[in-house]
Amino acid sequence: MRERQHEDTADHSLPTRRERLRAFATLKSQRQVLIAGVAILGAAALMLGGALWQQDRTPDLVKLGKGVASVDAQPVAALDPLATVPSVTTRPDPTPSASESPVGSGDASYYGKELAGNRTASGEIFDPSRLTAAHRTLPLGSEVRVTNPKNGRSVIVKINDRGPYHGNCVIDLSTAAAYAIGLIRSGTGRVSLALLMD
Repeated sequence: MRERQHEDTADHSLPTRRERLRAFATLKSQRQVLIAGVAILGAAALMLGGALWQQDRTPDLVKLGKGVASVDAQPVAALDPLATVPSVTTRPDPTPSASESPVGSGDASYYGKELAGNRTASGEIFDPSRLTAAHRTLPLGSEVRVTNPKNGRSVIVKINDRGPYHGNCVIDLSTAAAYAIGLIRSGTGRVSLALLMD
């Protein structure tokens, strides 16, 4: 009977000091990993929240029949990109002359306030209210007539930047130039180009 009691007490003995220290060290390292994980998740949540807070809240426009409608139920007139441009400098569209040389046609896009203030390839500061454009190969400083064949409207722009480098577009117009030929609502459109000769 005494032997049995001795075995029972041996089975229920307390862990040694070494075993206790090892268990404590394991718990401590697990706690540190947990704290680091929570800190990383918190930092990621703060960065994501900051990015969402600063995101440009431009309402989306959707084609609706022959017009457009705002997804955010705002009047389309309030979403006109030129509303942020103080004044649009336009010149009357002169009729084509013999001093123009056709240089092809293709899709045109436009860029506006998001690039305002950036330096262009020519060294000028981009101003969306000026009649300028970006083209891949035409000489910087040259003037080009851009015509929208859908409505017959044309505008003369100065090439002051390089591009576009997206899709099949052949020219990127300033907001003012796109407005002048009626590309604001669609965002892109087919145009024909003619280089003005001196």
